[in-house]
Amino acid sequence: MIQTLMKLLGLGPKVSYKELVKDGAVIIDVRTKAEYQQGHVKGSINIPLNNLSNHYAKLRKDKPVITCCASGMRSGQAKNILKANGFPDVYNGGSWITLQRKIG
Repeated sequence: MIQTLMKLLGLGPKVSYKELVKDGAVIIDVRTKAEYQQGHVKGSINIPLNNLSNHYAKLRKDKPVITCCASGMRSGQAKNILKANGFPDVYNGGSWITLQRKIG
């Protein structure tokens, strides 16, 4: 119970996005195509949030998934959607600009 509460509050162990990417994580940018074209994390895949459910079959459940967007709101929704649909290892990377800095 305490661990669940800590996780909900973001007080758990820190995630190394750089290590996740090094270990083969897939980065999904859930912004619109137009937003994505204005700038994105190198190597990321653009799947707009409202289109995510059409792409489950193209994503591997045995690899970590990192979601990102403009601020972290849509990527948080995408994380929850993916988790609810059987993707066990999903992380909200937040803003694509911040995520880009974190992974180098």
